[in-house]
Amino acid sequence: MLLIYTHKITPRLRYVFKHLCTRVLGIPVKFTTTVEEFIAHDSLKMSYTRQPLGNEIFIRNHDLLFEQGLSDLDINVQDWDGTKCFFSVGERSALPFDIFAASFYLLSRYEEFLPHVKDEYGRFTATESLAYRAQFLQQPVVDIWAYRLKDVLAERFEEFVFPKRSYSIQPVIDVPMAFYFKEKGLMRTIGGTVTDLFRLRLKRLYQRFMVLFNFQRDPYDSFKWIINKQKQFDFKFYVFFLIGDYSTYDKNISVNKKEFVSLIKSVADYCKVGLKASYFSLDDISILKKEKKKMESITNYELEASRNSFSKINLPITYRNLTELEIQSDYTMGYLNHTGFRAGSCTPFLFYDLDYETQTPLLINSYHCMDYALLKHQSQLDKQQELQRLINAVKQVNGTFTAVFHNYSLVNDDERWKGFKQLFTQVLESVNEN
Repeated sequence: MLLIYTHKITPRLRYVFKHLCTRVLGIPVKFTTTVEEFIAHDSLKMSYTRQPLGNEIFIRNHDLLFEQGLSDLDINVQDWDGTKCFFSVGERSALPFDIFAASFYLLSRYEEFLPHVKDEYGRFTATESLAYRAQFLQQPVVDIWAYRLKDVLAERFEEFVFPKRSYSIQPVIDVPMAFYFKEKGLMRTIGGTVTDLFRLRLKRLYQRFMVLFNFQRDPYDSFKWIINKQKQFDFKFYVFFLIGDYSTYDKNISVNKKEFVSLIKSVADYCKVGLKASYFSLDDISILKKEKKKMESITNYELEASRNSFSKINLPITYRNLTELEIQSDYTMGYLNHTGFRAGSCTPFLFYDLDYETQTPLLINSYHCMDYALLKHQSQLDKQQELQRLINAVKQVNGTFTAVFHNYSLVNDDERWKGFKQLFTQVLESVNEN
């Protein structure tokens, strides 16, 4: 156990120390404000305050973990031995930066609570982030900083055996539309046919009727391939189905269609199934509750995880609603068009509500690569190299690599998504590489 001496124990301090020390490094932590208890402790210990007590491991604190609410912080990002950090604390500290305050800033998504420019769908974009502007988006800096702390502790406490963790992956498959032609209903099928004729899309018209008359597989139907892949691995894929009502933003098949329900059930026999929350449910908890109940009635087990339509997060409302409905995990935290580490970490972390100054039970599984972000790379080799670079970055800190692919990107018919089956397989096989 690591004992932390500090002048004041706050919810922020407990939250971030437990992430870095316990979740990343695997070391339980305890806090004290009593000097005598700290001196008497004969194992791992460090002080986190303004001045050192003696010659212990001392990290000088920034004020952030002892504040409440939001303030306009002066952040100066600096280079630090191959990575970057901020909240510099001077030479007397065992580390030149307050990694705990910096980690809290990133994990709590402090900057997303502050005023910022949103995109057309109301999303916080990568280019608005400190990590993008300061050029450390491509590194899991929180985990890197935690290992820097481990090095300091290991040097002082040579006899202590640190727990080891290993690299893992969490493949995510997003299903906003299960089928492109099938099960759309009479009116949508007629409308699509008329549109194809009017725009002289004869190839698509031919394909539509070949699918409707069961001569061809639907171009979005990659589920047999997904299930066959799942059978080859012990870890489970997470497949998120959109079952919300048809709208301007969400155009999946009606959940009243027997074949769609049958598809969800068959996937749930092999993979974990979660809810892809519809666009309008993100601000309306009654719609989200209805969708949660629908999914639970299909799968016959309690819903554990969700992922938002359009990868949109409205902090803190989105996560408060998930917490209220007792959904345990979220897989929305990431950027659509940029690879990297939105919250600075490749270790799942709990959501901290800055308005209420409390840690919630909602586990945030941030994703580090979405298939759309790889489209900017022209060649298959470039895509593979970018994916491998991210995998290597996570492996260096023994983290969890989370990648999001769509059901329609795992087909061979569409030129746009050519080679993405191989990219998905590259992620899966990364757990077996030395």
